[in-house]
Amino acid sequence: MRHDTPAKDGTHDSTTLFNILHNKQKMKRLNLLAFLMTAVLALMSCSDTETYAERKEKERNAINRYITNQKIKVISESQFKEQGNTTKVADNEFVLFDNTGVYMQIIREGCGEKIEDDGQSVTVLCRFNEYNISESDTTLQLTNISRYTWQVEKMTVKNTSGTFEGSFVSGESLMESMYSTTAVPDGWLVPLRYIKVGRPANADEEVAKVKLIVPHSQGQSNAAQSVYPCVYELTYQRGL
Repeated sequence: MRHDTPAKDGTHDSTTLFNILHNKQKMKRLNLLAFLMTAVLALMSCSDTETYAERKEKERNAINRYITNQKIKVISESQFKEQGNTTKVADNEFVLFDNTGVYMQIIREGCGEKIEDDGQSVTVLCRFNEYNISESDTTLQLTNISRYTWQVEKMTVKNTSGTFEGSFVSGESLMESMYSTTAVPDGWLVPLRYIKVGRPANADEEVAKVKLIVPHSQGQSNAAQSVYPCVYELTYQRGL
């Protein structure tokens, strides 16, 4: 029996070639689409990530906003010195320390004596309000005045040739519990050169009280990492 052989007219081969070329074009389009989506996502990611310089500028704007809103009169270190290392609270004066960027207002100088320049450790007790002013002037972030009143902040401080160092006492510090470090923010140490740290002996004596605007570089660990400024209302009293 004779079987007829199909004619080799190339129809099957041309169809296969067309499908291959069509699939290649589809793959190219899909690869291009994937590339474009990746590029868009990368650009979106870059735009959402602030640089350190941008964060510092945002911090500076927040400090300037606070100074304007609170009608603060900023004075220089030279004027502060001419005034006997005092700030006029009635005029809402704050002295700006150029080397640190810390602003300070001394509300009360305090009683007793200043911490001596002898390198000996002194126990200092503090009460404080900490405000994160990155977005608002009144965002109370941490306090042992209206909350956690049972926890008086306890730190050890020493003055060596005019340079102050401090450490929170572990287990006796709200700051240490919150920020997981015993390192005292450098901003907290700035007033110690100018205030007396004693214990009131009678009703007429009061502990030292200051107000500070502290940039991230002089602040607690979270502020330093996230780059935001804090305002502190602080009292200082010598411990036993």
